[in-house]
Amino acid sequence: MRDHGGDLDRAMTRYGEGDWLDLSTGINASPYPMPDLSPRALGALPTSADLAALETTARKAYRAHPSVDCVALAGAQAAIQLVPRLGPAREARVVGPTYNEHAGALQAQGWSVTQVSDIAELKGAALGVVVNPNNPDGRFWTPEDLIDLSKDVGLLVVDESFADPAPEYSLIPYMDRLPGGVSILVLRSFGKFFGLAGLRLGFALGPSPIVGEMRRLAGPWAVSGPAIAAGRAALADSAWQEAMIGRLAQDAVRMDALAKAAGWTLVGGTVLFRTYDTGDALAAQDRLAQAHIWTRAFPYSKGWLRLGLPGTVADWTRLETALGG
Repeated sequence: MRDHGGDLDRAMTRYGEGDWLDLSTGINASPYPMPDLSPRALGALPTSADLAALETTARKAYRAHPSVDCVALAGAQAAIQLVPRLGPAREARVVGPTYNEHAGALQAQGWSVTQVSDIAELKGAALGVVVNPNNPDGRFWTPEDLIDLSKDVGLLVVDESFADPAPEYSLIPYMDRLPGGVSILVLRSFGKFFGLAGLRLGFALGPSPIVGEMRRLAGPWAVSGPAIAAGRAALADSAWQEAMIGRLAQDAVRMDALAKAAGWTLVGGTVLFRTYDTGDALAAQDRLAQAHIWTRAFPYSKGWLRLGLPGTVADWTRLETALGG
């Protein structure tokens, strides 16, 4: 099993059950309010028209040109699982350290995977993967950087799971201007920014031949009726999105101040998560876990600890007490 945030089972096994504050993921703790669901959304299979309406809404929200194809899937993770099946297994390179499912899914399908430290090292690969902005260090690359790179990669996969609060990083609005012969596939997560990860909704956007193959591989009814209803409502609600981006930016500053007072150094992050060098990540994780606050440590770093942002006044107070105690 590949390690992830959100592994509360492991936390409870070691520290006991109870009222846990899970800050081990980058999921927004202040979710979009679910719309009322019609009986049809729960009781009937989604139609092709339902899915088309959702994908049209996603294209508009992500500022995609009509020529850019879009497929709705059961989360960005579903897209990650399909990418290795788009062609014969060859050489892939992944900019890391990053979300480990990219390399894991490729290796499971027989791809040879190399982790590289910068996008320039993706040149010449049959398939290159970059998470933008990156999880967990928050590094990012401009659309111009990625378009220039894409000329030297067979298929460039750009995972924009954390790009909703930073639309200026998104490659999607530029995809209709790509040079001929260039193939870029962009993955988007719905659940992280909108805080509804349990719905399992995400999107892949790119050229019709590639996106169409993902649609075929995903099969019928890849997205649930409730996910379609929530996705259409949330992606069209620009006022909620704008207000939430502002709130998260303020909360990230607040989190950084708490971390600094605890003696931690900011590594990077986004407004959905912050990563710090604590000196001893396992000791820092243990300290917070004693207060039933779960965080994300990484096997490749002695010091890095990642925290999502609390969503309520009570949760902020709980974190402040645990860090100051």
